[in-house]
Amino acid sequence: MPSISAARDVGVQSWSFREFKTPEALCAKLKEVGVTATEVCGVQADFNDPAKHDAPIAIFKKEGQRVFSIGVQTFTGNAAVEKQWFEFAKKAGAKYISAHFKIDSFRDAIKVASGLSEVYGIKLALHCHGGYMFGGSLDEITYISELGGDYVGVNIDTAWCMQAGNANPTEWAKKLGKKVYGTHYKDFLWDKNGKWSETVIGEGSLDLPTYVKTLDDIGFSGFAVIEYEADPKDPAPAIIRCLQAIKAVA
Repeated sequence: MPSISAARDVGVQSWSFREFKTPEALCAKLKEVGVTATEVCGVQADFNDPAKHDAPIAIFKKEGQRVFSIGVQTFTGNAAVEKQWFEFAKKAGAKYISAHFKIDSFRDAIKVASGLSEVYGIKLALHCHGGYMFGGSLDEITYISELGGDYVGVNIDTAWCMQAGNANPTEWAKKLGKKVYGTHYKDFLWDKNGKWSETVIGEGSLDLPTYVKTLDDIGFSGFAVIEYEADPKDPAPAIIRCLQAIKAVA
């Protein structure tokens, strides 16, 4: 078990390495940046096909990479398909699935998803994805998570949180408290027209020290990963700087 807090025990979202499309290539990049944990997305693993579950999971375990979570998965209420996502997560040792719901199906989908969550003992962390997508605002994501009870919480993506009406990730964490099941560390800069661009965390608009300390203060015990979407051909140098920024938080 890590001797540091969950907010500082950081992995990398595998989407950051989306140009590295095999589990082997992903593990090599995770090793290069110096982490031993990941949230796996559908680029490097096929969650839908049970026959394709074991091979990538074996590689992650062989390479010493903990699978914190999988996703982000869009739940629509298709139990036959979504059950396979939980099967993969369980085999991989993940305790969470990052989740998204659609406005036209979320009421029925949350019932199916929370039921599967209860059966498998794997929690859902609702990923906020900015003001342009359903579930991007605090009131929406709070309402959806409450429908799911204890099995559904929130994955605060710090950059998209800020984009959603100039929101503050620290204030979200304080208000959501124990409902914060995960976080994507990400940072944006804005130009005069309100257009965002990604930067190394702590070098943009995110007050990284305050956010990390707030997660510690609320007793955060979920998963934390860096998701750096810029420089897809070679994101490793920037991700290393992101890790250094987190480690520098007193």
